Formats: sequence, structure tokens, C-alpha cells
Amino acid sequence: MCGIVGYIGQQQAAPIIINGLKRLEYRGYDSAGVCIVRSPELDIAKKAGRVVDLEANVDISLLTGTTGVGHTRWATHGIPNDVNAHPHTDASGRIALVHNGIIENYLTIKKKLVAAGYGFRSETDSEVLAVFIGMLYDTLGDLESAVRTALSEVEGTFGLVVVSTVEPDMIIAARRGSPLILGIGNDEFLVASDASAVIAHTRQVVYLHENEMAILTRTGFTTKTIANVETHSVIDEITFELDQLEKGGFPHFMLKEIYEQPMTFRDGYRGRLLIDEGNVRLGGLTSVVDKLRSAKRIIFTACGTSWHAGLVGEYLIEHLARIPVEVEYASEFRYRNPIITPDDVVIAISQSGETADTLAAIREARLRGATVLGMVNVVGSTIARETDAGVYLHAGPEIGVASTKAFTSQLCVLTQFALYLGRMRQLGLEEGKNIARALDAIPDQIHAILEKADVIEAIAKEYAGVSNILYLGRGVNFPAALEGALKLKEISYIHAEGYPAAEMKHGPIALIDENMPVVFIATKDESYDKILSNIQEVRARNGKVIAIASEGDDHISALASHVLTIPTTHPLLTPVLASIPLQLLAYYIAVERGCNVDMPRNLAKSVTVE
Repeated sequence: MCGIVGYIGQQQAAPIIINGLKRLEYRGYDSAGVCIVRSPELDIAKKAGRVVDLEANVDISLLTGTTGVGHTRWATHGIPNDVNAHPHTDASGRIALVHNGIIENYLTIKKKLVAAGYGFRSETDSEVLAVFIGMLYDTLGDLESAVRTALSEVEGTFGLVVVSTVEPDMIIAARRGSPLILGIGNDEFLVASDASAVIAHTRQVVYLHENEMAILTRTGFTTKTIANVETHSVIDEITFELDQLEKGGFPHFMLKEIYEQPMTFRDGYRGRLLIDEGNVRLGGLTSVVDKLRSAKRIIFTACGTSWHAGLVGEYLIEHLARIPVEVEYASEFRYRNPIITPDDVVIAISQSGETADTLAAIREARLRGATVLGMVNVVGSTIARETDAGVYLHAGPEIGVASTKAFTSQLCVLTQFALYLGRMRQLGLEEGKNIARALDAIPDQIHAILEKADVIEAIAKEYAGVSNILYLGRGVNFPAALEGALKLKEISYIHAEGYPAAEMKHGPIALIDENMPVVFIATKDESYDKILSNIQEVRARNGKVIAIASEGDDHISALASHVLTIPTTHPLLTPVLASIPLQLLAYYIAVERGCNVDMPRNLAKSVTVE
């Protein structure tokens, strides 16, 4: 959530910043702004709405200068309007900043500033920080010292970039809990909250660490801690391609990413899957093999879609490796005084690797002595750096806010992890081979489902006007039902709930009538007969049934209003295939309703505040 782009170099900054902000639009935001240093003044333009609204109201060509910063804001303190939009300035108008995160003690600081005679224009915590830095500059006479002193008194999180007329050839950046990277170009430097904003200019990047500052000038940069201890930066290289950030002929990023899943799923096991050995090679876990072998319990911690993936992981690991597994909402984990021991392995699942609640959870787990692993998509992300070991998803950039390909890539990695643990313990060779062969068949099976997208689109048109939909599944398919419901509510704004099918009669069945569609994951497995009974219960109350069924199931068509078939796979891998038609159903319903599927209202791609 929120996007930051800063530039200092030889080129005009405004066009570079605006284009960078457009690359970050997928993160979710409700206002945009830019500040260009034109000493002795700061030229600031900001507008509620999208970047295009900013461009429509401001002639960007008039914002001339080679140093500047821009921001897309996701509202926390204060409603989305022009005044609350970033950048914010100090009282003198000489210093401007953009800020991702939340200043938790801003009211305390604001009270002191008001007592000292300072006034405020906005409702934001960020303006308080800007005014505070300005006051400190008046005392210290040095911008870097003023920023460092202010941040040493701040409680909360920040990804912060400061520009000023007092130091017109300098950008100061700092982070705590909210990601920032430096882009190292030829005679130019960028700072951004995401690599996608800098890749058009450079592949060389530095990932700022927790409580680290960067001072950028036209000739170079230095990094140090907020406590003023110099640090040594490591320059990494962006590995994805610029065309991965384009729609590639698709109407939406979400649809493109749904169709990328045969490739991204295969990339998730490429070089790892050992079919003839019924095993996998996970090099990122080499350093913790002994911990995994002796682990008494696995705890997944995650949020949203990643939490659903963790639920599938619970079924996989308990079935294949016979290790007890718990799945925790990261947002609740550290607040309930969890019982953690050194024999536990805590695994954080996150697409972005920056999810604030998940980061807080793993830090709590480490304090309590657990081995902490990460399963993330973004290379160099905070979770990847702060865990003992881990496995990357290799799904590539995911632009659509509602996760699709990252979810199936998480299931790919979780299946391999469960197989890895199982073969380490008691899982036999033949069963290992069965799982490995089933994994290797998934990409082609996903492709076969995608070829029937027109059937799903037609069904979506019929249900685009409903107000509620219920999603039901049993066993390992229950998390897939939860994920299907989440996809629908995220992008179409239709109320949807996922339930274990057997729980329907313990409450939700009261909602069933001719206006309540029910989606069943009803593939042929050990609970198939039970699912058919649940379908009959819905039919008896005039509910309409959409069934996700196994290919060749001729019986279920007599019970369901609509049947979407998926290829037969190992029962533990059914959630992967079942998710594809559910993603498409949500997508086509949202499109039919005229919703912005890539940037659904109120949501952000990377949730970096608690």
C-alpha cells in the first residue's frame, strides 16, 4: 500500500516520478502527489484520485527540476482529499516529505508542536512528522541530523523520503517496517517502495534494512543507521523483465496472471522436483535440515490468501509428514501470547514479503526461540532477509491486487515442502513418486481448464447480479472454498462466504433459497458421497448449485445447475486445480459488474501497516 518514487540526477524528475507512480498503482491508493525542488522553492502538486487525475489537473511539464519525490497515498489518518494527499511540508515550506506507514505517537508529538505555536493543514500523521523535522532543522541547522533526530523519537513504521530547498542536491530516505529500495543508475539515483518503479532506469538496487537511512546526492550515496552508524550496502540485481509489468494484450493484469499459472506453477518446481526419487531439492532449506528433521510442530503464520494457502499446507504436511501443524492469522499471533518452543518451526507465507502483521509475527517467534522460515515471492524482501531460511515462489511480479498466480505458486511450494518433510520422515518412495508426478502434470491440467474459460464467462453473466454466494468444500478443498469466496468479494463486492460443507447445516443453511447460489467443490475423493448429500440439501431448498467436479463425472450434472470440470489429480492437489475456475468465475463476474478488478476499492497489494 502507498507508493514512493524519488529521483535525483541529470534528467527532469517529474516525468520519471509520474511514470514510476503509474508502475506502483497496483499497490492500492486514493490520492497522488509530486514535489519538485526548484530552489529556492518547492513545486508541489497533489490530487485526490488516481495519477491520471493529477495529470489532468497539473501541467507536469511546468514542474521543472532534477530532484523530486512523488507518492500515492492509501488513507489511514484523514479522508482521501487534496489536503491530506502527500507530499507534506514543514511550517516554512522548505522541507517536504512522503511517508508510508503509521506514526503511532503522532498525537504526542503534535501536542508539543501546537504548544510551540505550530499549526497544521491536514489530518495526517505524516504532516506532523514534516513539521517536527522542520522544527528540529531550525535548531540543528542540518537536514540529515534533523531527520535522524526526529526518527529516533518516532514510534511506529515508516518508509520516508525527504527533499528540501535547504539541501536542494540531496534526498534523504529511511525505513522502519515499510520497504524502500535505492536504484543505482548512471549519474542518477532513485528511491522507491518497489523495484517495479525503477526497472525502466536501472537493474542495480540496494534494499534498505530496518532502521537504515540513505543520503543520495548527484554523485553518490551513503547508508547508515538512524543511530548514525555507517553501514555497508550490497548492490543486488533485479531479475524480472520490464515486459512482466505490462498487460501483454490482456484487458486486465488479473486475467493475464490467471493465464500465466501454467508457467508460474512450473517455475515453482523447476530444478527442485526429483520425480524418480519421489522427492525435492530445496536448497534454501539446507541450513535448517536438522531443525526440520527434529521439529515437533509446524506453525504457519500469514494473512488473507496466504493464510488460505497455509490451511492447505496443514493438510499436506499432516498427511505426508505426520507432523502437527497450526495455522495462525499473523494479525492475531503476537497479541495472544502464543506458546512457542525451540522445537517449533514457524513459517511465514507472504507474496510481497513485506506484510506488516506477518513480519511482526515472525519477530515474535524468533524472540521465543523458534526456527523461522519464509515462503515469499519477492526476492530481497524483508521477510526473506529476516528469516533463518526459506523458499522463493518464483511467480514473478504479481500486479493484480487480488492474488491468483502467487496463491497457486504457494500451493506448489507447500506441496514440495510437505513432500520434503515426508520423505525425510516416513513417506515411502512410491507415494513420493505419485505426488511428484502429480505436481509435474499440474501445468498442463491448468492449461486445459483455461481453455474452457468461455463456459465460465457465460455462467458469470448469469450470476453477476446476485448479492450473496456461498462456497463449500470438504477436507483439503475447504481452504479452496475460502479462497474462492475471498476472490469474489475482493473484486466484485458481492458478499461471499466459504464454509466446510458439513457446517452448512449448523447455520448457513438458513440463508439458502432460490436467490442464494452455492458453489461446491465436489471432486471425486473420499468425501464425494458426503458432498453429494450436501448438494441435495441445497437443492431441497431451491438453491442454485455451481459444482466444481472431476472430469468424467456424469452423475453430478443431474444435481447441479452448472458444472465446471477439472482434470483428475492426486486428491491433495485438487485445491490447485479447483482454484482456477473459481478465479475465473470471480474475474468474469467482476467485469460484468463493471468493477476495477486490478485495483479493487479500499484494498492494497502489499499491506505494510498493522
